[in-house]
Amino acid sequence: MLKIVKTSLVIAATFGVSGLAQANVNEALANICTIVQADDKGELRKKMRTVASDYRLKLKDYYSGVSCSGNSLIRTAMLSNAVEAGSLLVKKMPKSDLSSPEADGKTLQAWVSEQGLESSPIAAVLNDRL
Repeated sequence: MLKIVKTSLVIAATFGVSGLAQANVNEALANICTIVQADDKGELRKKMRTVASDYRLKLKDYYSGVSCSGNSLIRTAMLSNAVEAGSLLVKKMPKSDLSSPEADGKTLQAWVSEQGLESSPIAAVLNDRL
């Protein structure tokens, strides 16, 4: 009986800590959309560095979980004409993730074509990476 109680406490503590860690990551990433829209490359780099050091997460680990008005970070940068921030995001993402479909099932290149943003400097960086 005592083993069951101890095991239950350990399991509850583990889930409580992981839930708390998830909440802290969400707080750390709370204003990343604003940073991208403002095209603040220095602040974006600082935010990414902080999340990497505090939570051991790279951009690819949280990129798909961040949505800015229904768009991914790179899409938000393109729509906001945030060239510096968007270029940094494209350069930091693995090539395989850049060419894979996003939440809506479209790849970045297909979305760029659909939106008519082929002339965007971020689209040029994206095409160079792929």
